[in-house]
Amino acid sequence: MNNNSNTDLIMQISNEVIRCTSCELCHTRRNAVPGEGSASARIMFVGEAPGRFEDVQGKPFVGPAGKILEAALINANIYRSQVFITNIVKCRPPGNRRPKRDEIIKCNDYLNKQISVINPKIVCILGATAYSSLLGGKAITVNRGKLLNIHGRNYFLTIHPAAILYRRSLLRVLEEDLSKLSKLIIE
Repeated sequence: MNNNSNTDLIMQISNEVIRCTSCELCHTRRNAVPGEGSASARIMFVGEAPGRFEDVQGKPFVGPAGKILEAALINANIYRSQVFITNIVKCRPPGNRRPKRDEIIKCNDYLNKQISVINPKIVCILGATAYSSLLGGKAITVNRGKLLNIHGRNYFLTIHPAAILYRRSLLRVLEEDLSKLSKLIIE
C-alpha cells in the first residue's frame, strides 16, 4: 500500500471511531480520540485511554503525560510527526478510571485495523493496561525495555508516561527505554 491509501484508510478508521456508539463511553465523552500521526509510521505507540485533556482536544497524549512522552521522544531522537500514537480505548473513561473489559473489546477492532494499515516495524506498548489488553501480559516490569516478537509482529514494552506524574524517578526508565527503541528502529 502506498502512503496516500494508508492515510485514507486511517482517516476512515478515525471517522468510524468518532461516530462510534458501541459502548457506554460514547455517552460520557466529549470527543473520541482515534489517534494521530504518520500513516506509514515505523513506530506506533499504544497507551491505555484518553485523559481529560485528550477528551477536550480529541487528540492523544496532549496532557501532562503527553508532555512527558514528547520530551522523552525528543530526547531519543524520535519525533512525534514520525510516529502514530493511539490508545487501546478511544474514549475517556469517566473519572479517569481504567477501561473495562467490554470497552476494550469494543475498541479492539479499531486498534487492530490501525495496526494492520500502518504496519509499523514496532508497536510500543505504554503501560500495564495496554500490555494486558494487547498481549495478555501480567507484569510489565518483567518485559519492560525488551523487544518481543509475537505472531510475527514486534512489540516493545515500556512504562506509561502517566506513571512519572506519580513517581518522578521513573522518567529515567522511560528515557532509557525510548533510547533503546530508537536504536532498534534503525537496525
